[in-house]
Amino acid sequence: MLPGKYIIHNAFVVNEGKKYKGNVWINGRIIEKVEKSAETLRATGDYKVVDATGKYLFPGVIDDQVHFREPGLEYKGDIYSESRAAVAGGITSFMEMPNTNPPVLSLNALEEKYEMATQKSFANYSFYMGTSNNNIEEVMKVDPKKVCGIKVFMGSSTGNLLVDDENALNDIFAHATMPVAVHCEDEETIQHNNAIFYKKFGLSATTEIHPLIRSAEACFLSSSKAVALAKKHGTRLHLLHLSTAREMSLLNNNIALEKKRITGEVCIHHLWFSDEDYPQKGNLIKWNPAIKTKRDNKALFVALLTGKLDVVATDHAPHTLKEKQQPYFKAPAGGPMVQHSLLSMLEFYHLGKIKLEQIVEKMCHNPAIVFNVNKRGYIRRGYFADLVLLDLNTKQMVKKENILYKCGWSPMEGIVFHSKVVRTFVNGNLVFDKGLFNEEYKGERLLFDR
Repeated sequence: MLPGKYIIHNAFVVNEGKKYKGNVWINGRIIEKVEKSAETLRATGDYKVVDATGKYLFPGVIDDQVHFREPGLEYKGDIYSESRAAVAGGITSFMEMPNTNPPVLSLNALEEKYEMATQKSFANYSFYMGTSNNNIEEVMKVDPKKVCGIKVFMGSSTGNLLVDDENALNDIFAHATMPVAVHCEDEETIQHNNAIFYKKFGLSATTEIHPLIRSAEACFLSSSKAVALAKKHGTRLHLLHLSTAREMSLLNNNIALEKKRITGEVCIHHLWFSDEDYPQKGNLIKWNPAIKTKRDNKALFVALLTGKLDVVATDHAPHTLKEKQQPYFKAPAGGPMVQHSLLSMLEFYHLGKIKLEQIVEKMCHNPAIVFNVNKRGYIRRGYFADLVLLDLNTKQMVKKENILYKCGWSPMEGIVFHSKVVRTFVNGNLVFDKGLFNEEYKGERLLFDR
């Protein structure tokens, strides 16, 4: 359908801690009106009515951590393919990481990615500025109103994106004018463990050793260092994909999110899987940081519900199935998740583990707050009409025929979800409609209130 005027009628609206029947009026790119009443519509004029009876309306999901692989690694995924999968999963905005080929370590490289997205992305987009041991001058050129944040790899990464020089780290934390998002794993600990296990198992090793190599200790050493640096310099720090119970001691749930200087994120796979799943899933759930124990898994969920963890994201990072089928030490870490992240959280709702209002808070409202996203993440008059309409009473199994990732596989394959994304609006445009895509529409660059 073409952009225009819509009334989403008689939906169960889930927004700002409340759930109610209502109508949402869309005029062009903007939410024109939110009615907390689902009475019979009288004069609709030239608005197209979308009957949402029995369906649930959420703000569009904002995913603050994805790897869409472009440029340089398009055989795994690209902005077109992965943003297409994202909107099918209810994600209307994403923030993409700099470890592409070449890595994003200059302002020119960063702007080249924005130009690619204007031509290819179904969803709204932003891209992190990457850091190295020697690019602080480039980092400081970035306009904080136009870029989501600065990404720091304080652990293994590709190319020269690993920042392990103390002076460079201090410079980044001292001079950052936007959120510093950090991957925390201690490189020395990982390399020490890696040498031990490779000597013991060689290429016969299986994925069960992954959380022993990329251990809870490696995570805590690095994340506690990041927190200490942030406190020293007053930096706005966002801890990405936290994976251990111990790291929860670094976070505070006694401060309103708007006032927090240190925030934390958990990813779907760290909530869904544990080390007990490695024998069956193998390298398909090999992520960095590693999926760890049931105890860690439960502690992360408790921290999410109690406000220590602020954001749920995906760390979507596709690789080909052939790459994943290599021996453990050769197989890359990461997996695709954007098409199934909201459905996974809704499955926790069906299991009675989380409320719908909390899902919206952690996947829509809070990413907007953490990154100061301009007029997104809420169903409010005057905000951009990024919306997702959901059927919470339809079963669907994840199988190869309905996987949209370019890599063609998912760690969720075989799982039966009890919810379905029906429609996704991006800036008032009906981009995904019952399995069909508006191929002509392209998303917009996110802006930030800083």
